[in-house]
Amino acid sequence: MTTAIAIEDVRREVKILRALTGHPNIVQLYDAFEDADNVYIVMELCEGGELLDRILARGGKFSEDYAKAVIIQILNAVAFCHLQGVVHRDIKPENFLFTCKDESSQLKAIDFGLSDFVRPDQKFTDVVGSAYYVAPEVLRRLYGAEADVWSIGVIAYILLCGGRPFWARTESGLFRAVLKANPSFDENPWPSLSPESKNFVSRLLDEDPSRRISAAQALCHPWVQNHNKVKLTLDILVFRLMKAYMRSSSLRKAALGALSKTLTVDELFYIKQQFALMLPDENGGISLETIKMALKKNATGAAEESHFLDLLNPLNALQFRRMYFEEFCAAALSVGQLEALDCWEKRARCAYEIFEKDGNRVIFIEELVSELALSPSLPFHTVLQEWIRQSDGKLTLPGFVKLLRGKSTRAASKIP
Repeated sequence: MTTAIAIEDVRREVKILRALTGHPNIVQLYDAFEDADNVYIVMELCEGGELLDRILARGGKFSEDYAKAVIIQILNAVAFCHLQGVVHRDIKPENFLFTCKDESSQLKAIDFGLSDFVRPDQKFTDVVGSAYYVAPEVLRRLYGAEADVWSIGVIAYILLCGGRPFWARTESGLFRAVLKANPSFDENPWPSLSPESKNFVSRLLDEDPSRRISAAQALCHPWVQNHNKVKLTLDILVFRLMKAYMRSSSLRKAALGALSKTLTVDELFYIKQQFALMLPDENGGISLETIKMALKKNATGAAEESHFLDLLNPLNALQFRRMYFEEFCAAALSVGQLEALDCWEKRARCAYEIFEKDGNRVIFIEELVSELALSPSLPFHTVLQEWIRQSDGKLTLPGFVKLLRGKSTRAASKIP
């Protein structure tokens, strides 16, 4: 190595590998040394070759069970990375090695040269990664950990059907295909594969990062849940959702509580797993202290302490009270992900009916403008009048949905 920048890049990679030490699906760093000219890294030897080699050797034809076992191990690694505040940024088959040539050998994530630490709400703007696996938001130059999940979706698509979801003869054409984000599930062998596998891949390849499931959520998807290779971990997404919930008004919390009562058994499975990982006390409640213990149990000591402070500080109110499972369901659900499902309109109406009985109350336009962080200088007052019933001053269904979305530019942009 001849440049200071190159040496710093390797030092960053070493720091990241130290932060990820001990996970069974991440290559192990044993030690690192420097002299005047070079940085030397001593790492685990993986002799089984790249995942790409096996894909090419089989012509992309894997059984659904084998593809599932491979994808679970990739998800295990990435979910753990995200909890430690690390985004890989170059997820592709070449960056996963088998420990030995045995067909059932363990898979290890490697090559963290493009990886970086990220805070919960931080976004990257530089375009990195490999063209076939790059997420649309990376091409738009504003992305976070969700981009890794997209790349896993591309790998899952290839493993299951033997073809790429996005292809073109030129790189610019490929990027246009990625930005359209419309993979086909009609051609063979998709009709012969399980509906759960198709749903799994489509949830990973959602164009909107706010609607895309997280790596930890994917491990609770019906297609993979209860598989013996699944290693559940705390989901970084839950901390972001809880932060937004804790900062919400009582009115929005009531709306989210109503929506949580519409969750399906499969959706509740994921939330139950996350709640259990937060180490509830003997009375079934979680507090700031139990969450700290859960992070300590699920995280490595080498991960940046500031990252965990970013996760915990918004939850400071829980040092004075407990959060029980019913409230956790409201705090940990993602409205964006639920909106992506075909049943959203029916679900929203059902939640609104529950809200009408239990949480709807008289609300002033000024209160709604403040709740949604809308500028009073804009003509929102006229619009918002349509979302408040003239008869009793309570929220209408459109107003309820707007309240669920909370403070977001995406929600504001939908105002007529």
